[in-house]
Amino acid sequence: MKPLCDLHTHTVASGHAYSTLLENVHMAAMRGLKVYGHSDHARLMPGTTDEIYFTNFKVIPREIEGVRILHGIEANILDELGTIDVSQKLYHKLDYIIASLHSPTFKSLGKEMNTQTLLRVMDNPYVKIIGHPDDDRYPLDIEAIAKAASEKKVVLELNNGSLNPLSTRVNGKANIIKMLEACKKYDTMILMGTDAHICFEVGDFETSLQLLKEVNFPKELVINFELSRLNMVYNQ
Repeated sequence: MKPLCDLHTHTVASGHAYSTLLENVHMAAMRGLKVYGHSDHARLMPGTTDEIYFTNFKVIPREIEGVRILHGIEANILDELGTIDVSQKLYHKLDYIIASLHSPTFKSLGKEMNTQTLLRVMDNPYVKIIGHPDDDRYPLDIEAIAKAASEKKVVLELNNGSLNPLSTRVNGKANIIKMLEACKKYDTMILMGTDAHICFEVGDFETSLQLLKEVNFPKELVINFELSRLNMVYNQ
């Protein structure tokens, strides 16, 4: 099946990405995507934009080049309480929130506490996507996370960037396979995200699709294959 959306992408606003919003949308259209979501890094990632950037999305058309546009953010998880660097006043201005562990904003607390941190993040009703839970720098009990995600209707990301041999994440592929097996066990929904930091990566899911095929992952558990499933990640 063909992926219809890419919600984990970055623009120059993130500080360490290299394409504009329009360049990314153009690539999304070229690759046949129906929905494109931009999710620049929230305010505490070094080099990213200020929070005011996320308050003026009303000026962006909701359709460009035949592609539906969604407005998101990749929040940084800050502590063991599951705090994220997105103010509550922003919640209703965003279509979705991805919450992720990043080395500049979170230091590993060990497997048990890292896992508890993600479980607490899932208690935030505005966080519907956990980004790249696949990095050995942050050991996790992925079984517990997949089970909780299924129960709490939270989506786990299959991050295409983590499968890149140049990724700074450690043992991404092996950890993603473990995640996918746990998601099969608990009927946990996943979202493929390119984590594009340049337009050429937008909508390129080839590596992720190959891995889904290798592990015989049920297509019914993949958000990207059916646009109606996007309701699972929208802020209501």
